[in-house]
Amino acid sequence: MSQIMQKIIDKQGFVLADGATGTNLFNMGLMSGDAPEMWNEEHPDRIAKLYQGAVDAGSDLFLTNSFGGNASRLKLHNAQHRARELSRMSAEIGREVADKSGRDIVVAGSIGPTGEIMGKIGTLTHEAAVEVFEEQAHGLLEGGADVLWIETFSAPEEYAAAAQAMQNVGADWCGTMSFDTAGRTMMGLTSANMVKMVDDLDYAPYAFGANCGVGASDLLRTVLGFSETDNSRPIIAKGNAGIPKYVDGHIHYDGTPDLMAEYAILARNSGATIIGGCCGTMPEHLRAMRKALDSTPKGEKPSHEQITSVLGAFSSDNDGTGDAPVQKPRRNRRRG
Repeated sequence: MSQIMQKIIDKQGFVLADGATGTNLFNMGLMSGDAPEMWNEEHPDRIAKLYQGAVDAGSDLFLTNSFGGNASRLKLHNAQHRARELSRMSAEIGREVADKSGRDIVVAGSIGPTGEIMGKIGTLTHEAAVEVFEEQAHGLLEGGADVLWIETFSAPEEYAAAAQAMQNVGADWCGTMSFDTAGRTMMGLTSANMVKMVDDLDYAPYAFGANCGVGASDLLRTVLGFSETDNSRPIIAKGNAGIPKYVDGHIHYDGTPDLMAEYAILARNSGATIIGGCCGTMPEHLRAMRKALDSTPKGEKPSHEQITSVLGAFSSDNDGTGDAPVQKPRRNRRRG
């Protein structure tokens, strides 16, 4: 169990995680198609600024700039041989930012999916996937990460391979999946399926949950699915800041800080303990989320109608967990 995370939870009842990595780096000049992980070497000051922005906004935890830092992803940039090194750099920068903050800050070593398909129809074996994740895990731990953070996975086979790698290196870890197709991951996993999968792992995560997806409303419906089981682990909610829109040649997310503050309160009431943002979430969103969580006591679990009345309609009628469709509520005109 991650002691520093538990210490924060025991003290304040929740952990405020960080926001977007890609959105913030694009605003700093990262070009589409470039590998963000190369900036750990080329622009360490900008990566430190990314981390510092989350800390200054009130985050208790931030993810390292290493989401695509595994060898399978880096081979697209002819840098597969640098997976361990670049991951180590991302954590070293984070360790420096956290250590000078003057409070407990969790440096979470981000590990994203390989981008390859596993199983009978894929080309990536379990053994090869474990090796890829283990290499990156070593680099992140060498750089000073407190916990490793598996994120945005969709396939149970790949999640299991990551869990094996975490066991091999003896690391505390957390793991999220992205539910973006009618309450399911791209590979068909429901919220109930994920809880069972996590329970069945030989080396289970300290915390698990959902990130990214198609919108905050859908993500909270998934979180409710997690909390309605017998699960006893902390639940993670990292939703996008609204819906992406293409404006003047760039992608913008329409979620306002006020909307994300309401999302944070609803996430905690839905059963999440570790709450943050994903795509589009900037420091100004995090500041509003921090203020809301600090000033609002935890309330009762919201209904689907209560969630959509604040955050907007679900993207699908069915949440993926039952035979009967969920009634599609009207879209709220307040949506940011």
